[in-house]
Parts: sequence; C-alpha cells; structure tokens
Amino acid sequence: MITAHLPSGYVLARSAKWSGAVMAAALVGAVWPDLDLLFFYFVDNRAFHHHRYWVHVPAFALGVSAVLWAFAGRFRPLALAFGAGWCLHILLDAPVGGIMWLWPLSDRLMVLVEVPPTQPHWVASFILHWSFAAELAVWAMAVSFWRRRAHAP
Repeated sequence: MITAHLPSGYVLARSAKWSGAVMAAALVGAVWPDLDLLFFYFVDNRAFHHHRYWVHVPAFALGVSAVLWAFAGRFRPLALAFGAGWCLHILLDAPVGGIMWLWPLSDRLMVLVEVPPTQPHWVASFILHWSFAAELAVWAMAVSFWRRRAHAP
C-alpha cells in the first residue's frame, strides 16, 4: 500500500461504528507504522527495507497492542482501535510489501506477489501493477462510507 492506509483506518472505524477519539486512534494506528520512513530516509540513509523496522513486525505489533490494551484502563477502546489500525496496516502491506511474518524465528521478508521494477521509479511500478487495484478498492470503500455518512438524514 502506498496511499490507502489512512482510508483503510477510516473503513475500519466506520465498520466498527467507532467515532470521535476512537476513530482518531484507528486512523493514527493505520498510518503509524509508516512513520518509520522518517527514520529510513533521515537517519538510516535507506540502509535497508523500512519493513524491517519493528513497527512493521507482526509479533511486535500484536505484543505492544496487547500491552497497551491491558494497561489502558478506561482508555481501552482507544488502545483497541490503535492496535487494530496498526495490524490492519501490516495486513495491507503484506501482499506486495514484504513482512517478517516469522520473526523472531526468521527475519525473511515474505511477499505474496513480487512487483517487478518496470518503471524508472518504484512508485510508478507499484501504481501501474495490477495489485494497485486493491488500493483503489480501499479508497472506493472509504469514499462510499464517507458519502453515506455525509448524506445520512
């Protein structure tokens, strides 16, 4: 996923009937893992794939989410929404993005579909690949939810 993480958080929140701060927590959780790109570009000088950072590791995301939920007290709905958004992000990155599903047993990035470098820039290769249709579908769902809400009596 390149552009659809925020809309996926919106679809998640609307599907779960979350609103207000809980919806905001889902939205933040859905984009949170890609904040590692700041470190990737400005600290590590793109030394290795950003999906190798801890925020893209499923075992770590589930563990931190469980601890947050356990200690959140009355803020448990926020912790649940944030963790759900975070895990959704990883699931949406999984088909073509490479995820370390077996960590800590293996640090191998696993993908279902390889996106070949058919264009001069990697972003163009992803956008022109057939798998980008999933991203467009997430956007369509988000727009559909938003339009229904905006036109509700």
